[in-house]
Amino acid sequence: MSKKLVIVESPSKSKTIEKYLGNDYKVVSSLGHIRDLATNGKYGLGIDIDNNFKPNYEIIKGKKKLVTDLKKEVKDASYVYLATDPDREGEAISWHLYDTLGLKENSYKRIVFNEITKDVILGSFAKARDIDDNLVKSQETRRMLDRIIGFRLSKLMQSKTGGKSAGRVQSVALKLIVDREREIEAFIPEDYYEIDAIFNEFEAKLDTYKDKKIEIKTEAEAKDIISKLSDEFKISKLDKQLKNKKAKPPYITSTLQQDASTKLNFVSKKTMMLAQKLYEGVSLKDETVGLITYMRTDSIRLSDEFIRMTYGYIKNTYGDDYVGYVKTTKKTDNVQDAHEAIRPTSIYRTPETVKPYLSNDEYKLYKMIYFRALASLMKDAKVEATTVVLDNNDYQFKATGSILVFDGYLKVYSDYEENSDVILPDFSKYPNGVLKSNEINYTMHTTKPPARYTESKLIKEMETLGIGRPSTYATTVGILSERGYVKVIDKKFHPTEIGIETTDKLQEYFKDIINVDYTKDMEDDLDKIADGNLVYTKLLTRFYDEFEPKVKDAFSHMERKPAEETGELCPKCGSPLVIKKSKYGKFVACSNYPDCKYIKQEGKDEPKEIIPCPKCGGMIIEKKTRKGKIFYGCNNYPKCEFATWDEPINETCPDCGSILTKKGKKIKCSICNYEK
Repeated sequence: MSKKLVIVESPSKSKTIEKYLGNDYKVVSSLGHIRDLATNGKYGLGIDIDNNFKPNYEIIKGKKKLVTDLKKEVKDASYVYLATDPDREGEAISWHLYDTLGLKENSYKRIVFNEITKDVILGSFAKARDIDDNLVKSQETRRMLDRIIGFRLSKLMQSKTGGKSAGRVQSVALKLIVDREREIEAFIPEDYYEIDAIFNEFEAKLDTYKDKKIEIKTEAEAKDIISKLSDEFKISKLDKQLKNKKAKPPYITSTLQQDASTKLNFVSKKTMMLAQKLYEGVSLKDETVGLITYMRTDSIRLSDEFIRMTYGYIKNTYGDDYVGYVKTTKKTDNVQDAHEAIRPTSIYRTPETVKPYLSNDEYKLYKMIYFRALASLMKDAKVEATTVVLDNNDYQFKATGSILVFDGYLKVYSDYEENSDVILPDFSKYPNGVLKSNEINYTMHTTKPPARYTESKLIKEMETLGIGRPSTYATTVGILSERGYVKVIDKKFHPTEIGIETTDKLQEYFKDIINVDYTKDMEDDLDKIADGNLVYTKLLTRFYDEFEPKVKDAFSHMERKPAEETGELCPKCGSPLVIKKSKYGKFVACSNYPDCKYIKQEGKDEPKEIIPCPKCGGMIIEKKTRKGKIFYGCNNYPKCEFATWDEPINETCPDCGSILTKKGKKIKCSICNYEK
């Protein structure tokens, strides 16, 4: 009896799921995408621009056998379920499988799940549906936009600058880094001074003079103020407030990447790789199960079942006083809210119980995800915030601090939350509200420029600005380093010369397209396509009609960056040698190309020059055949075909005037029969 076939993306995921479904099902993997845009047609885009942007897809190189095997599996199956990832890209992969494998409407269904646990997997079959064409068109449009912008601008950058590539989101992210660098370069530091009063139990900082903010610009001003102060301070204001300190919501992709960077020192690519493993399934003592929910999400929503289960866990473990509430934030326009936040699939799988089955890095990431989700459903911590103002001859000094009254969510999350709160003393113990300082001193400070982006800060900025999507952050940031556009120094992005040049050239010709607002608006339009509120061809047509004329103008008018000279001269024609680039890397060649086609052979000795060529005036050089046999020929080959096996010497034949050659002790003419 034929089985029902389930197609997922990942082989490790298929093994986990097959254990849940039993003998009536077979689970296989597509290994991600099976098709992509071809590289033929106009500009090699694989898109028929003139035929309503019809895409031309082809099987990805190396996957033809996989597709053949999948077709056989489909033929042998009684029914097919497409179970690719629960996002737009996963929806598009399902459609490509449907189209390539020749599935029929009555023989397939699409299923989605946000976590790989037995109950959720089995439950997903009850909600099986058709492929969502709007989601597919949205992803397909994104792919075509990225192909058009990437191919056209990358070709432009390669021909006009030293840049290797450009992209819809990549180039905007690079612009953020370059703009920040220019802010830093333009920043003019200024000195300023602060005055502190030091007491036995705390310190207070000068804040105001006669209740007005005070700025101290010079050392003389600081010394003058201190000369007017005594060692006695009188409490002029004491304010105590009981405040609630709220837990952060559970992780989304961007916040997970940011915290993993700052707290665990993981780059975003590593974070997503580890999260993928935790999501797809881990073999525990008695079961194989996914430990976290799907890790590409922009929603902080939690399922009702997880909330109910976690409330019970908090009550039983920590008591009723620690049971909290669901954290919510206002939904912004660029949040898709397609599925839940990143959370453990079961609150009862504590980090310590699964630690023996995880690598050290997997454990660290799981632990952080687990306690973030747990803390988000616990009660607020309570702190008594205290502010005291001390007066000294009309100069007011301020100190702030707090006391933890109830730990709340900090019961489980204190290791992950920075706490710089200062504990202030009980001021009621000072008679008449007067305190004596041990010393009063001043310190000089210098204003600092805005900080360069770290990986986590750049991802946060991209999320805030609404450019890119959770699934693209890690890739986008990684490309900037791979292309040589930025260098990472002390975990901070420094734009390289070529990164700055590429940004400047793009802004010169494409500032209306390569910017934050345009990129965000395009993300919004892709959301409208996904919701069925915009026809994808209208977006592509509107974009292309604006974009392509700018590209043609740039190809015609953008100045080509002059090649970098090496300081050497060409041995063939005397022109300067320059550094050039090809798809294989840098090489040194003559600047007089195409008249002179000399290329310096790096790592090899220059060819041995013998004498001027008797036929064309070029230079006879020592050469080798493919098998390593030495012969002598003109360096102007193939224009001049002079060649001889014997070594030419700088003597001419007395009979015919041609050059003489030697072999061993014999000297003979290369043309006539003269020999000596």
